Amino acid sequence: MGRKRCVGGDGSKMAAGCCGVKKQKLSSSPPSGSAGPGGGGGSSHCGGAAAAGGEPGALPPPGIARLNGLGGLAGGAAGCVLSPSLPPNCGGGPGGLSPPAASLLASPGAGCRKMVVSAEMCCFCFDVLYCHLYGYQPPRSPRFTNDPYPLFVTWKIGRDKRLRGCIGTFSAMNLHSGLREYTLTSALKDSRFPPMTRDELPRLFCSVSLLTNFEDVCDYLDWEVGVHGIRIEFINEKGSKRTATYLPEVAKEQGWDHIQTIDSLLRKGGYKAPITNEFRKTIKLTRYRSEKMTMSYTEYLAHRQHHHFQNGIGHPLPPYNHYS
Repeated sequence: MGRKRCVGGDGSKMAAGCCGVKKQKLSSSPPSGSAGPGGGGGSSHCGGAAAAGGEPGALPPPGIARLNGLGGLAGGAAGCVLSPSLPPNCGGGPGGLSPPAASLLASPGAGCRKMVVSAEMCCFCFDVLYCHLYGYQPPRSPRFTNDPYPLFVTWKIGRDKRLRGCIGTFSAMNLHSGLREYTLTSALKDSRFPPMTRDELPRLFCSVSLLTNFEDVCDYLDWEVGVHGIRIEFINEKGSKRTATYLPEVAKEQGWDHIQTIDSLLRKGGYKAPITNEFRKTIKLTRYRSEKMTMSYTEYLAHRQHHHFQNGIGHPLPPYNHYS
């Protein structure tokens, strides 16, 4: 983009940016069909940042910043650990891989490392949700990497893929425990939606997003629509620090330009005063990329059916203990 960068995305700098308002939730999904901005007291909805004391039963453990949906950030994450960066020419991975996701693998270009996100991660999330809803034992630890990453689990439903739940964290978590936790948190504790039921399973789509390449930038326009996710930090009209985020796919899906995206984040973060260009210049912005994989329930069943017969497992599909 040719604009000067203030700081590369080092862990200590990003840790300060993660802290925001105490016990907030971060919403990082598109705002369509969602509740309004998270003002004081509640969880943030689609980009809003909640004030202290978020939703009971869904507060993050100490030291972890929890994000709700696709847009406003919560705090308490001093010491965030950032994931490894991709080489500059890797792009951060395709967002929202289309069917059949169960067979899709990344095809990195020259000089790029292989993508970390995989279809098996979506399968694992479906396993966790299925076992919870049907009362099976939780699935055993999966075979994919257990390296730590900031992550989101997103659920959509129906042919029009309406948002059904999305919660994640900017703090790096080991993938096995992180996906297990945020699968259920996003499915059952997203305050914008009622908890999921068994009847909804056949219409669900699951997306796993691993966040990478965090960079603090000087210019609030120094990011690319459709490539970067952005996290903004600003001081609202009451003098309180607020934060909000959108994942990389949000602005492109909504058809927004840079200014529209920034203004939407400000509104969803609870900023109610008129937005001027001078105020936009006071925003602290961190850009990042993500690796994303999406799988439908139908694809999940096909994937698990194959392993079911291959492994000779006798209990009902989807199997909950197919891992070795």
